[in-house]
Amino acid sequence: MIQEQTYMDTPTPLDKKNAIIEIVDLHKSFGKNDVLKGVNLTVNKGENLVVLGKSGSGKSITIKCLVGLVVADKGEIKVFDTDITKLNNNELNEIRGRIGFLFQNAALYDSMSVRENLGFTLERHVPNLSSEELETEIVEVLESVGLAEAIDKMPSELSGGMRKRIGLARTLILKPEIILYDEPTTGLDTITSREISELILDIQKKNNTSSIIITHDMACAKHTADRLMILKDGVIHAEGTYEELEKSEDEWVRSFFI
Repeated sequence: MIQEQTYMDTPTPLDKKNAIIEIVDLHKSFGKNDVLKGVNLTVNKGENLVVLGKSGSGKSITIKCLVGLVVADKGEIKVFDTDITKLNNNELNEIRGRIGFLFQNAALYDSMSVRENLGFTLERHVPNLSSEELETEIVEVLESVGLAEAIDKMPSELSGGMRKRIGLARTLILKPEIILYDEPTTGLDTITSREISELILDIQKKNNTSSIIITHDMACAKHTADRLMILKDGVIHAEGTYEELEKSEDEWVRSFFI
C-alpha cells in the first residue's frame, strides 16, 4: 500500500523498527525559495532507501542537511538516535565520522594517486597507523570495489565508472555505518551503471550499511531499493516498494516509471 504524506504523522511499525535515521518536519529555504516544506523520512538499520524527485525538488539538500553541510531552518534530524541540529561542531564531526558520502563527481584529489587519495582520507580519521597497516587497508578496500590494479593511477587516468568506484572505496575505507549516495550512476553507460548498482547491494549485504540513494536512474532505483520515497513540492508525496509505486493510481507517481 502506498503511503502519502500522512506516513510520518501516523507511524507504522516500519517507523519504529531499528531506525538509524529519522527526519521529522524538515524545512529549508534559500531566500524566497522554499525547497523543503516538512519532509518526514525514516531509514532502518541495514536498509537502502531510494529518494526520487524532479530536478530541484530538494533531494540533495535533504541529505546535505542530514550531515550538517546545509543547516536546516526547522525540524528534527536524528542520526544514531541523536538530533544533529542540537550538536556543536565537534560533536557533529563525530557523527560524520560514521557516515560515508559519495558525491556525484567522486570528489577525488586530482593531484594525488589512488593510493594517496585513500591514504590521505584514512590518516586524517585514523592517525598513528603504521605504513604496513595503511597499505593493507588501502589494498583491501580497492579489492572490495574490484580496482586493486588502479592503486598507482592518477584520477585523470580513470574512466567515469572507475572514478565512482574509487570514490566509493574512499568512503568505505572509514567503515561507515551509513552511506549517502548522491546520483551514483549519473553520466555512466548502462553496463557501468549496473555494476555500480551491484556494488551498492554488495556493500549493503557485506557491511549491513544503511543508505539513502538519490537518483534519477530508475534501473538503479529498481535494483538497489528496499523502499522508495518521492519528493514533490517540498514534502514526501509517496512511499512504497518499487512494485507498489510503479502500479500507483497517482498518474504523477507513475510518470517516473515510464
